Amino acid sequence: MKIKYFQDTDTLYIEFRPVGVAETKDLDENTLLDLDADGNICGITVEHAKERAEIPSFSYEQIAA
Repeated sequence: MKIKYFQDTDTLYIEFRPVGVAETKDLDENTLLDLDADGNICGITVEHAKERAEIPSFSYEQIAA
């Protein structure tokens, strides 16, 4: 998984799997869901991320299985 934040556009992109995107669905005006050819989620784009989440920063923690 890769998480990218583009500060200049306040855009957050979460890539779950590095596969080709076959279809992008609008969940709302500022949220896009990327699907692969089998309909599985491969990424999510969130526009105006800081504004919409009302958080000044982001932290990440990986939990071992």
